[in-house]
Amino acid sequence: MAKKRVPDWLNSPIWTSPSDHHRFSAFLDPPEPPSPPPVTIQQDPPSTNHNGIVTSSHSSSSSNASTSSADDMSVSRRAQCQAQLLTELSRKVIDMRELRTIASQGIPDVPGLRSTVWKLLLGYIPPDHALWSTELAKKRSQYKRFKQDILINPSEITRRMWDSANYDADDVKCETRCMLSRSQVPHGEHPLSLGKTSIWNQFFQDTGIMEQIDRDVKRTHPDMHFFCGDSQLAKSNQEALKNILIIFAKLNPGIRYVQGMHEVLAPLFYVFRNDPDEENAAFSEADTFFCFVEVMSGFRDNFCQQLDNSVVGIRSTITRLSHLLKEHDEELWRHLEVTTKVNPQFYAFRWITLLLTQEFNFSEILWIWDSLLSDPNGLQETLLRICCAMLILVRRRLLAGDFTSNLKLLQSYPSTNISHLLHVANKLRVQSV
Repeated sequence: MAKKRVPDWLNSPIWTSPSDHHRFSAFLDPPEPPSPPPVTIQQDPPSTNHNGIVTSSHSSSSSNASTSSADDMSVSRRAQCQAQLLTELSRKVIDMRELRTIASQGIPDVPGLRSTVWKLLLGYIPPDHALWSTELAKKRSQYKRFKQDILINPSEITRRMWDSANYDADDVKCETRCMLSRSQVPHGEHPLSLGKTSIWNQFFQDTGIMEQIDRDVKRTHPDMHFFCGDSQLAKSNQEALKNILIIFAKLNPGIRYVQGMHEVLAPLFYVFRNDPDEENAAFSEADTFFCFVEVMSGFRDNFCQQLDNSVVGIRSTITRLSHLLKEHDEELWRHLEVTTKVNPQFYAFRWITLLLTQEFNFSEILWIWDSLLSDPNGLQETLLRICCAMLILVRRRLLAGDFTSNLKLLQSYPSTNISHLLHVANKLRVQSV
């Protein structure tokens, strides 16, 4: 049986694969979301893959010329994309299909643009401009009620129950009016109660989750002053992230909080908190919560341990990635999983569950998420294609490597051209149709 030929477009000389990769770039605390990095072209040494397709590197002068041309093209493309997005957003009723198409290749960093587009892509605001203010007011008010009802100490609940109880003020002495006698404290509201319905028992059970959330939030992007440090901004942002995760855990008892959710939450909050519109920035916590719920709804089963071995669990999702690689590059699939025995779970578990937030620097994460959130069928299909493209873009190094070198490469993915990565992922979509 003849081997499946690797398409020529997979061997583009635009591939980049430097040996060193830093998960996060040096990042100063910016007033606005960062710009996607400039396109840089770096060449692998000349090589011939197993299908006999030769990829040659250019001379340095040719490479520099290509880089300059690519930069100019990138700037031109971003300017065109910006004009198209602004035109689409100016309509009374936005064409979501057109918006998704434009946004899928990356949203330019015009202040407030990504914030608005992401809210539309996630269904947080409707396509009809006239409904925005009503919908935002309703959801922001709902989140305020969540905070009032969920982020509350049981002692405050007990106090409120007492205040709302019907009693004759004339028959109660002023100095003892707010003091419950031992016999008056219901068993369910006693701090030492172990009953399943006891608010105090539930509070103590939740303490462990809240402590884990607090530890994880403090570790979120430690190189970014926006998330970490002793500044008032960082502390305020950490508090917002903790509120969102605690409320999500309380409203979703089947999943609650799983370590890593804070990494998925961070890009959303960063984008919404940096909206130049003061009102939007002030309500960024509420907006982020509902958008986070929408993102999680698309792949929440990956976080549910009880579903790990089911058709919707994380192992099934990783198997789909394996099948996708086999479909598009059987030679690479066979070398990784049969010859070198690199189990996809060793690297793809983190890629998938954290939506690639640990594999690239923060500005690149935002760019990739533009594409993820633009998929009308949900972000998981696009995510798997991007993961497959990541493997294909370093195929020559993987084919030349053994178990140890390949695992090291995939667990610390090298810097790459994000524009080309998304281009390859889109090619996989077209070929699968």
